[in-house]
Amino acid sequence: MDTFGLRIISSDGIFYEGRCRKLVIPASDGEMGILPNHENMVIALSIGIGKLEIQEGKWQEVAFGQGFAEVVNNRVTLIVDTAEKPEDIDVRLAREQKEQAQEQLRQKQSIQEYYHTQASLARAMNRLKLSQSSSRKL
Repeated sequence: MDTFGLRIISSDGIFYEGRCRKLVIPASDGEMGILPNHENMVIALSIGIGKLEIQEGKWQEVAFGQGFAEVVNNRVTLIVDTAEKPEDIDVRLAREQKEQAQEQLRQKQSIQEYYHTQASLARAMNRLKLSQSSSRKL
């Protein structure tokens, strides 16, 4: 099967660079699949769980933050706030961040602070979801 070039860049640096067989990303209107020779496009990414098939039948799940994806000439570039593998997630820290964000939502905030807190809560929930789904597979 054909492959395409994939580069995932997060705020920490390059998360992944190499060939990929299939990619499923969290878009604002649901999941989107990308296969080799996909049409050119740019799409906004939402906080969510994505999947990469690097080798046939072996999928890697990744917790993505917000960002965007560009597909051009059989190459895909994802630029995201965060990208984490399940084994890299500190579950205790994610729970603390979730509780802190929930507490901040209960307090009076400006609109900007409210949206920032909502994003923090969504990231923490996404990290917990991925860590729990990967622990069930083991």
